[in-house]
Amino acid sequence: MLHSKARWNISDCDESAVQQLTQELSISEIVAKLLVVRGIKTVKQAEQFLSADVGRLHDPFLFDGMQQAVERIQKALHTQEKIRIYGDYDADGVSSTALMVQLLKQLNATFDFYIPHRVHEGYGLNRSALDHALKQGVSLIITVDTGISAVDEIEYACELGLDVIVTDHHEPPEILPPALAILNPKKPGCPYPFKQLAGVGVAFKLAHALLGRAPVELLEMVTLGTIADLMPLIDENRLLVKLGIERMRSTVLPGFKALMSVSGVERNTVSAGQIGFSLAPRINASGRLDCADTAVRLLITDSEQEAEHLAFDLDVLNKERQRIVEEMTKDALQLVEADANFHQRKVIVLAKEDWNVGVIGIVASKLLDKYYRPTIILGIDSQTGMAKGSARSIAGFDLFKALSQSADLFKHYGGHQAAAGMTIHQENIPELEQRLQKLAEEWLSEEDYMPIMQADIACELQEVPLELIQQMDQLAPFGMANPSPKFIFRGLRIDELKTIGRDHQHLKLALTEVQHAKTMDAIAFGRGTLAALISPTARVDVFGEMNVNEWNGVRKPQLLIQDICVPQPQVFDWRGVKDFEKKWTDMVSNRLSRTLALTGKPSKDAVGVVVFNKAEKALLPAALTMLGCSLWLVESSGVPQPLNSFARETSFAQIRDLIYYFLPAGLMPMQIALAHAVEVERLYVLLNDPSPLQNTAIPARDLFKSVYAAIQRQPDMDMNSLSVSFSKRSGLTPVMIRFILDVFEELGFIARNGQRYQCTLTPQKRELSTSVLYQQRLQRQEVEQTLLYCSANELSSWILPQIVKEMEASVEAFA
Repeated sequence: MLHSKARWNISDCDESAVQQLTQELSISEIVAKLLVVRGIKTVKQAEQFLSADVGRLHDPFLFDGMQQAVERIQKALHTQEKIRIYGDYDADGVSSTALMVQLLKQLNATFDFYIPHRVHEGYGLNRSALDHALKQGVSLIITVDTGISAVDEIEYACELGLDVIVTDHHEPPEILPPALAILNPKKPGCPYPFKQLAGVGVAFKLAHALLGRAPVELLEMVTLGTIADLMPLIDENRLLVKLGIERMRSTVLPGFKALMSVSGVERNTVSAGQIGFSLAPRINASGRLDCADTAVRLLITDSEQEAEHLAFDLDVLNKERQRIVEEMTKDALQLVEADANFHQRKVIVLAKEDWNVGVIGIVASKLLDKYYRPTIILGIDSQTGMAKGSARSIAGFDLFKALSQSADLFKHYGGHQAAAGMTIHQENIPELEQRLQKLAEEWLSEEDYMPIMQADIACELQEVPLELIQQMDQLAPFGMANPSPKFIFRGLRIDELKTIGRDHQHLKLALTEVQHAKTMDAIAFGRGTLAALISPTARVDVFGEMNVNEWNGVRKPQLLIQDICVPQPQVFDWRGVKDFEKKWTDMVSNRLSRTLALTGKPSKDAVGVVVFNKAEKALLPAALTMLGCSLWLVESSGVPQPLNSFARETSFAQIRDLIYYFLPAGLMPMQIALAHAVEVERLYVLLNDPSPLQNTAIPARDLFKSVYAAIQRQPDMDMNSLSVSFSKRSGLTPVMIRFILDVFEELGFIARNGQRYQCTLTPQKRELSTSVLYQQRLQRQEVEQTLLYCSANELSSWILPQIVKEMEASVEAFA
């Protein structure tokens, strides 16, 4: 077996809606299912989803406060007042600022922009920045992607005589700031029909209202900010991003062209995924490590040369950001591994002096991915003792709700269910951790600590040809709330399994659906270590996305594996393996070392090693007895008996990894022992022969008669003479002749005196098959034919039924 890293759920599907869409839209059944599981069940909904009509944008004046905002800006334009755009340092804030710059340029406004420094000033409006604005002649401030929580700061702005228009999309507090106008679709009482716009989306709606038309020339900014801020790509967001990607593929904006070039993104095929994973991190790097002004300047410049220089600078910053993230993640992982009680903790809270607060959110996400539990990473200012933190959470643990219950500990905090930020004094961090641990114990079950992966469809490989994958592009752009279609394929045979990449970090498979003889290439990025955990004879279930792999002009479907499992026990054919010590040591140490280190005793599912007689124990490699393996003796009864202390502390029925190091004398004991291993997940079969025979063939009955007749003709013949003379006549080897003589002696047909043999005068009539030696040789033949002279698949096909039928019986008994 190989357990999946997540629980797989398959979306429910209304089959009648699928049939209707298939027939009326002339689309494939798979595409129709993908639409239906996304809640698109009528022809009208599907047509709207698949189209990109700018005329479907909502009226911007449905925003509460839009009329007041437009009138105030128009007044400022008329009187040439100085306007300041006040933005945020993340990609959404940068995009919003750039969009507003381009808008005010079109309106011939007198304006500038300001983005606070993440480290020196922190998030949002601040009094010092407002004082500077007043001194510099600003009379109107337009916030973008910020301001909804700045109650005190906007009150102060009003005292200074500054008018403030807030455009934001974050959750409003109970008390709203006293701004001249607030544009936020989430504001209580706001009738705007779509509530999930990004900050840049709200800024776009203000531009729409001011210009009296949808400003499609600003859609590149909207697309970048919406994707970067992980907004759901549904409704108006989907329309804006779909139109924006079309524009981006032929953009004339120097900044976007340079940004795509330095990111290695082909402009004419840019996708939402590339925007999110390649373009957005470079924009974010500016605000994380330096001043976000660099990113804004890139997006608004008209100069190709300046754009290339700025894009290069951002690329360098992004590489530095990656280096810092790698170092901080390594530090964080070391703190986790050094915590002897880590396995008992439900929430991860890590703090360290001078960790870069610009990237703590990324580090928190990486630890969440690795350990899947709520995570808070804090960077402590060594001079003030204040810590800034970023948190990421899992389903079932509402971060904002949890932090709200410890509001007394924070200087500032904010966020939502899945992500949050906070400022806290380092003295309060231990108390915060204690409270969060307690909440996690109350709110989360053991099941909650295993992630859920949502699949659209479980189907067969033959149902997803190249043409269908191309049709699925109609559902793009993919992102939050409209993810790339996810598929589950079950019971696939492995035709090829190997690691690829410079450090063998990726897993590449060729998978075949046996019933349809359909084969497909598959790749699992970053999962190269799984190669040692998957037997080539296993049948696998896979979860992933489909894409098109093009190589040398040939286009083929390819599966991008995101999760994989082997639902049945696996047999690893290690017969004749030369590097056993290394393979064994790596496998056992990976499985047991952490358990032993943390608990001081072996796991109940420790690796088990079977021997078939006590003498074999002394022949085992040292590696098997030094790493905490349980040793079991299986004799003729087949019932496993413990041979060491590790075996006495566990149960054979609980073993997950089982080694058959030696070849058994017969099949029955091995079959009985396998039936006792009801929870085994992996069997490693070496079948080394502790006493190899030169020839295990059984002579024909006529040869037995010939040997007996030779002894009758020449009584008292010595062994050497008999072997030489009879071997020449019959072709039997001396070893085979010795076997016949031993059988005769056992049955009482002959008697031996030293090296000489003579026939018994009145032997009892007995069948050869009653001889123990004869039966042992028959069993040995059966063992060799079944276990040695067979392929890996044949070996697996013999072993697995012995286990599976007992597992099924156990399940039925339990039920």
